[in-house]
Amino acid sequence: MNSRWRVGIDLGGTKTEVILLDSANETHFRARIASPQGDYKATLNAIKELVEAAELRVGEAALPVGVGIPGSVSGLTGLVKNANSTWLNGQPMAADLTHLLQRPVGLTNDANCLALSEARDGAGQGYKVVFAAILGTGCGAGITVSGQLLTGPNGLAGEWGHNPLPWTPQTELNQRLCFCGRFGCNETFLSGTGLTLTHRLLWEESLDARNIVERFQNDPRAARSLDDYVDHLARGLATVINVLDPDVIVLGGGMSNVLTLYDELATRLPAYVLGSECETPIRRATHGDSSGVRGAAWLAQDR
Repeated sequence: MNSRWRVGIDLGGTKTEVILLDSANETHFRARIASPQGDYKATLNAIKELVEAAELRVGEAALPVGVGIPGSVSGLTGLVKNANSTWLNGQPMAADLTHLLQRPVGLTNDANCLALSEARDGAGQGYKVVFAAILGTGCGAGITVSGQLLTGPNGLAGEWGHNPLPWTPQTELNQRLCFCGRFGCNETFLSGTGLTLTHRLLWEESLDARNIVERFQNDPRAARSLDDYVDHLARGLATVINVLDPDVIVLGGGMSNVLTLYDELATRLPAYVLGSECETPIRRATHGDSSGVRGAAWLAQDR
């Protein structure tokens, strides 16, 4: 399948996005729709309609397609697992999309798409080992080595969001039930939703992550909540450095836009990294909200 075009789909919990890139990585079409809720067949059809809309823009059919999803693909069965859009779990989504679109379809975790995009022509370009984390509604990560995805035999490489936050008392972990059924996962601390929960547990006040960030400079409560969040994030990233020691860490998702994180992390990471020193650069994703869908398009090219 040779084409100057490639189509990426980013399937999120609330929105689904399509992008059409050319061989120079320039965007020629981009659109978003609300993601179907609780309906697997409707999800497949929505993806098909977005792909057809991209193809209509350039008057070509059967373009290469890559799809990022909020879950993993089992290397053993090919079925989706660990998706927080739970209606995807247990479904042969790659096979179903291949049949529906009548072409091979690349399918991987949305955090893998972030990693692929940023490693190829973003904040991780030029680094050998890139660890890219999404800090959004959920919390996941992907790993690339020399610009290629590392997925592992279980399709779990980079699934950092569902390990318990380290150096945290069990009583604190038990306060945070994760959708995966366990308590105290990184996701329940390090996502935007996790920051909201931190604030509620501290102050018995419901305030979403956006409002906490907007208020932290003038509101002592919001400042304390964000300070705790940064410490939680330093703990979570320190375990990555202690195990993988990547050449760069790239942050995406809504919380990556909180610029104070980067200086604070540089200060706090050495306290948790073995040897009490840390030279790992922490970078904000170059392509921002576009990283996931662009990474899916890169996946299409690789297919």
